[in-house]
Amino acid sequence: MLEDVVEWDDARIVLTTNTHRCVDNPLRVDGKLRALHLCEYGAQAMAVHGALKAAPERAPPGMLVSLRSVTFGREYIHDLTGTLRIEAVCLQATESSQQYSFRISHDDQTVAEGRAAVLLKQPS
Repeated sequence: MLEDVVEWDDARIVLTTNTHRCVDNPLRVDGKLRALHLCEYGAQAMAVHGALKAAPERAPPGMLVSLRSVTFGREYIHDLTGTLRIEAVCLQATESSQQYSFRISHDDQTVAEGRAAVLLKQPS
């Protein structure tokens, strides 16, 4: 769903995408894409960040376990004509979990933001 990494460091990542406009976006229902699905975009940004930080090793698999304080600036996003900007900031990271804030904007207007937590699978 995410197309380009704009910048990243140990604490944050910024990505962009236009996949919200794709008619074959797998999250669309009846041709429409709800803003709720931006939580998936935020979670994918977290995963990309984790993979970049772990390189050249492989990042451990994780499971999204919590979304908090999520707000939306609109109900649907498929009709937004420009590029989405996704920013995720790592708030806390341990060997077993990660917590991030995320913000998704379009033309400098916030369309979704919130926090998410991931549990990481421990090596056996």
